[in-house]
Amino acid sequence: MSVPKTMKAVQVRGGKGASDKLFLDDVDVPQLRDGEVLVRVLTAGVNRMDCLEREGQYPVPAHSNGIMGVEYAGKVVASNASDGPKVGDEVFGLTVGGCYAEYVAAPASMLLQKPAELSFEECAAVPEVWLTAYQALFWLNDLKKGEDVLVHAGASSVGLAAVQLARRHGARNIYVTAGSPEKIETCKSVGATDGINYKDGDWAEKLKSLTGDGGVDVILDFLGASYFAQNLASLKRDGRMSMQGFMGGVKVDDTSLAPILMKRLRITGSTLRSRDLEYQGRLLQELQKQGIIDALVKAEQDNKHRIVIHKVFDLAQVKEAHDMMEANQNSGKIVLRVARD
Repeated sequence: MSVPKTMKAVQVRGGKGASDKLFLDDVDVPQLRDGEVLVRVLTAGVNRMDCLEREGQYPVPAHSNGIMGVEYAGKVVASNASDGPKVGDEVFGLTVGGCYAEYVAAPASMLLQKPAELSFEECAAVPEVWLTAYQALFWLNDLKKGEDVLVHAGASSVGLAAVQLARRHGARNIYVTAGSPEKIETCKSVGATDGINYKDGDWAEKLKSLTGDGGVDVILDFLGASYFAQNLASLKRDGRMSMQGFMGGVKVDDTSLAPILMKRLRITGSTLRSRDLEYQGRLLQELQKQGIIDALVKAEQDNKHRIVIHKVFDLAQVKEAHDMMEANQNSGKIVLRVARD
């Protein structure tokens, strides 16, 4: 198909603001740099960072084009790469931004071939989510078989992916925190051992009871300050914690740091988007080499619903998608349908 000069893309009126500032505008189709391909976007994933970026609270890489969205699925329509996917190929992948649009320019190294067994909606729900969870569990926290894991925000798309990856790797017990019994059941349906409703009191005390006062080896945290002291108390000796967000604030008051020293704890902070393309590419390729994509295909064939999609919105409904994300109403992934095949 011929590529137009302009495309529809989501913009923020005034440059930043609340969800009611989102609108569709006509912008130029991105020009390809060396090693890039142009993809006609059919679906795009919605992430919490998108909401923060919209508000001007998330640092955007210098080489981003200013359009939100980092994960997508679609069809290659042009290429400026010497190898990789060809024009006409169905692909999905990760990029630094630009996916809330009809076309996105992406490094060929950051693409995977779309399995025929998975829908475009399912594929758009994979890259950022599963790479973030994989990086946190294995590259940052060095999860070992037989260890115990706690995943906060367990019913989030990253949380659900982390539960499944930890179970697949042989974790002994996988605990989650979530905000409702329904969300906890969703977590259990993909492999969580038990769940704690953080609205019902001190989750750390409940975890202490579940583990026989033993704690866990690894914690994936998205809350930051509000859970920091409880997280330190919940880690075993030589425990590891990675911090992927600050939904509960960034300033910690009246918290003893002694457990970090006395229990030899390791705490790591990381955002995947700030990593260079070489790092992200290695991570994406490892996800495939470890058989994760094949496992997702098999899970879908077995009707186990391992790629959990909460709701699909049309691109023009991007405000509603962001509102749902910010209200923590979703169990699993929110996806935008940009175009129909």
